[in-house]
Amino acid sequence: MKQNIIKDRSYQFALKIIQLFIKLQQQNEFVLSKQLLRSGTSIGANVEEASAAQSRKDFISKISISSKEARESNYWLRLLRDSKLCTNIDYTDLVNESEEIIKILTSIVKTTSNK
Repeated sequence: MKQNIIKDRSYQFALKIIQLFIKLQQQNEFVLSKQLLRSGTSIGANVEEASAAQSRKDFISKISISSKEARESNYWLRLLRDSKLCTNIDYTDLVNESEEIIKILTSIVKTTSNK
C-alpha cells in the first residue's frame, strides 16, 4: 500500500496534541487547550475526508480546510508558548511540525489546483 505522508503526519500530530491537551488540563488550562485540541485533531480528520472526495473541487476544499486548521493550531501553540500560561512544556517540536504540515498542505492545494 502506498504511504500517504500527510495522512501519517497529521495523525501523529493529532496524537501529540491530545497528549499536550492532557498536560495542559492537568495545569488547569481549559480554554486555549480545548481550542488547540479541536483544531489539532481536525487537520487529520479533513485529510481523511479528502481521501474520499467526490471531485477535485471537493478534494481541494477539504485539504484547504486542513490547511486552515493547521494554521489555527500553530496560532494556539504559539500563543500558549509565548503567554507562558503553563510551565515546563516545550512547544518547539509541535510548532515546527505544524509549520511543516502547513507547507505540505499548501503544496498539495497548489499542485492539485494547477492540474
